[in-house]
Amino acid sequence: MRFVLIYLIGVVFGTGIVLSGMANPAKVINFFDVAGSWDPSLAFVMGGALIVTAIGYRLVFGRKRPIFEGRFNLPTARNLDARLLGGSAVFGVGWGISGFCPGGALPALGTGKPEVFIFVAAMLAGIFGARYLQSLSRPSPKATT
Repeated sequence: MRFVLIYLIGVVFGTGIVLSGMANPAKVINFFDVAGSWDPSLAFVMGGALIVTAIGYRLVFGRKRPIFEGRFNLPTARNLDARLLGGSAVFGVGWGISGFCPGGALPALGTGKPEVFIFVAAMLAGIFGARYLQSLSRPSPKATT
């Protein structure tokens, strides 16, 4: 049942992204083009998502525990560090340049457009490349004899 519900939530999310036009990179790029052909519709999509999220949080956190877990697993880190700020900046620049973010790119794969596949391949390369670079900076466990 858990996977069926997760699947249905993904279908609803993807449908919303496609219906709102956010799978169309031109629409996203026009949102960022405030001095040219500005399209404010993305702000309304974000605002609608914020309202739905706020209601969802109130409903979920009104429960003693999540439906499919024994407890809530909330992040404990609360500091703004260089990694968070830098990652956010890279995400925003990539979104502004390409018109795609992961949430819009994955449903857009269904269009079959080559630029979507190129973006997703580059996104995956960035994800795995960053993980690899992070693994190099972590101290390796010392072998015991």
